[in-house]
Amino acid sequence: MRPITRRSMLGGSAAIALAATLAACSNGSDSGSGDSGTGSVYFLNFKPEAEDAFKTIASTYTEKTGVQVKVVTAASGTYEQTLQTEVAKSNPPTIFNINGPVGLATWQDYALDISDADFVKDLTDPSMALTDDAGTVYGSPLATEGYGLIYNGEILDKYFAMDGAKATSIDEIKSFDKLKEVVEDMQSKKGDLGIDGVFASTSLSPGEDWRWQTHLSNYPVYYEFKDKGVTDTPDLELTYSDNYQQIFDLYLNNSTVEPSALSSKTVSDSMAEFALGKAAFVQNGNWAWSQISEVDGNVVKEDQIHFMPIYIGVDGEDKSGIALGTENYLSVNSQAPEADQQASIDFLNWLFMDAEAAKLLTDNSVVSAAPYSAFAELAPADPLGAEVVEYLNNDELYPINWVFQTYPSQDFKDQVGQHLAQYAAGNESWDDVKSYFVEEWKAEKSA
Repeated sequence: MRPITRRSMLGGSAAIALAATLAACSNGSDSGSGDSGTGSVYFLNFKPEAEDAFKTIASTYTEKTGVQVKVVTAASGTYEQTLQTEVAKSNPPTIFNINGPVGLATWQDYALDISDADFVKDLTDPSMALTDDAGTVYGSPLATEGYGLIYNGEILDKYFAMDGAKATSIDEIKSFDKLKEVVEDMQSKKGDLGIDGVFASTSLSPGEDWRWQTHLSNYPVYYEFKDKGVTDTPDLELTYSDNYQQIFDLYLNNSTVEPSALSSKTVSDSMAEFALGKAAFVQNGNWAWSQISEVDGNVVKEDQIHFMPIYIGVDGEDKSGIALGTENYLSVNSQAPEADQQASIDFLNWLFMDAEAAKLLTDNSVVSAAPYSAFAELAPADPLGAEVVEYLNNDELYPINWVFQTYPSQDFKDQVGQHLAQYAAGNESWDDVKSYFVEEWKAEKSA
């Protein structure tokens, strides 16, 4: 395997915008450091699915060094609130996540300058670090991740072998028009294919809609930024609104369920449908393999699950890859005692630069790919992670940058999701979705 690299991305590394206001915090004298005075580590984990793995990794480090490492995991969707609460305590987290530039604006007073940390200097692509305008590093990525259309190769191969199939292999699907042609034909033959629909249900229940209000909406915003040569704008026009609509409509109209039922569907529902062979496609990221493989009755084989790019109908998209980026930057608490700060930096140096630690992260599927030299020759433990690495190293395709770190707020995204749900239910027009996206973007950016 070639070393993992990351081609220059227009929007930089991606992240979810953190909109909540910082709670009043104090730094007590009870630091939580061990009696030895060498400091200890308190890691507030962002990824619930990685809780057990991080606790195993923490135990391994403590056994090797004697340094205590506490891991606390925030419940899904509560990280910002949990962080606000925890930093106000006398034993605050010493390592925490910042989710991109907007999050840095909120938490910069609590983020230590880690520009000179060894693990930051070890980044295979220095541009992946989270910095301020002066170039000071306040966060370093946990992983490089990717999302796109996940498909079940067995179902696709069954379709490709049918008389009159609109394609004979996945390699022929390189544009929205061809994807639409294939999908609609598959939907008409769903009984013969043994599926309930081509796409797993588009989960539009509040809090379950991030794949559409963030990940899918990233596409029209990315292409608009690309056209304008910018990395952000206060005056988004959503010039690719029609493209956004047509891929969303394709999902809605060729699904396992009717559009009117989607407002109650969750991500778990969608992943279970795919895992049980009821759908051929599902939009999600490399983290989805654990969700799929652990479904009771899963029929999707490791060698039959693959990524393909999301096509929305723009010129040159035949050369596009999947969406690549990160939403997890690890930062060290500048308000923690110096001994704990140093202990935390030492832990992160080990986590990202030690071969044993890198293997633990990879084997436990915490990361599939990470932009540090220790990970260059490690094969991801899961099949989707392996394909992320392939796309990272494919110089013939351009990545879709995660530009959603520029979105004004979490509330903005949540409201976009609710407008999408109303559109799917037939209660709003697409113009209503576009108007909210454009007008609220401008209003929040100007504020």
